[in-house]
Amino acid sequence: MLYYLHLWAGELDVLNVFRYGTFRAAGACLTAFLLSVIFGERVILRLTALKIGQPIRTAAEVHKLAELHGGKGGTPTMGGILIVGSVIAAALLWAVPSNPFIITLVFVTLGTGLLGFCDDYLKVTKKSSAGVSGRVKLFAQFGISLAAVLYLYTREDTSEYIRQLHVPFLKEPVIQDMGLWAVLILPVVVVGCSNAVNLTDGLDGLATGCTLTTAAAYMVFSYVAGNSVAANYLYLPFHPQAGEVSIFCAALLGAGLGFLWFNCHPARVFMGDTGSLAIGGMLGMIAICCKQELLLIIVGGVFVAEATSVILQVASFKLTGKRIFRMAPLHHHFELMGWKESKVITRFWIASIICALVGVATMKLR
Repeated sequence: MLYYLHLWAGELDVLNVFRYGTFRAAGACLTAFLLSVIFGERVILRLTALKIGQPIRTAAEVHKLAELHGGKGGTPTMGGILIVGSVIAAALLWAVPSNPFIITLVFVTLGTGLLGFCDDYLKVTKKSSAGVSGRVKLFAQFGISLAAVLYLYTREDTSEYIRQLHVPFLKEPVIQDMGLWAVLILPVVVVGCSNAVNLTDGLDGLATGCTLTTAAAYMVFSYVAGNSVAANYLYLPFHPQAGEVSIFCAALLGAGLGFLWFNCHPARVFMGDTGSLAIGGMLGMIAICCKQELLLIIVGGVFVAEATSVILQVASFKLTGKRIFRMAPLHHHFELMGWKESKVITRFWIASIICALVGVATMKLR
């Protein structure tokens, strides 16, 4: 919204800065951070007053895990509303609100955030770790992401761009026009990423920290995607409106930093599914908007590892009756090996930083 101030630059030259995406990205990051920090205390107190505490799995469900995390029972959850609110407010303030990519990102963020809120609400009211059923959740996630992809697919200015399929390390798109397959494949990226972040959100600040590195990496890619000179030089897909996505990434980065202020170990508030489903939805849609969907496997390596551990654990137990890991998702496996929670979190953060750096490095390896 502040972008339009540059129209009055003739009367006041300083307003020209609002034309530049880099300046507005910095503003979005700072705004989202300040909103998270300023309103964080109030949100925590309000959630505490409403007794919206995180249900912890009982000893009957998993004895050792209950011992490790039993003391967290009652910690306020649904803190994800702080992230969602800060990101949306900062993005709409600093980005171009009519930009098609910003419209889809806002839609997916609100949609997945609302789904997560319903899931958290059911968990809190039932005093159980069970919320919205898995089938309903998947159906809703796919519906939200399908609507967003269809919007971009049917627009004349984004249709050709969105139908391309790019693979890291290759200069040209593997598929120039996926056709209707794009409508079926791309929503899976959002659904998969949303659930992967949700599975990662099991320790204080773990998902938040990994979100920061992923958002930072995609902020670089989306900036390049909107800059014709840089995109052509690095053989990356270009769209003149994709640069605005970097401002949304910056808002997510700032909101994540602000939330981590309260979510770091020992956490005073959990993001809950309100935050994890929304963050995953954002990251998946961001990857689509800058046409780096497959790069999520590298940049979001920790999220992928967490989701893969669950898939392998379930498949192994059903097929052989044996478990590969002591417990899935992966972070619980290391906890049960004797690692302290803070050690698991820090080492996973380090792994996430490395994944993000490798992902950014692929820009030159083409």
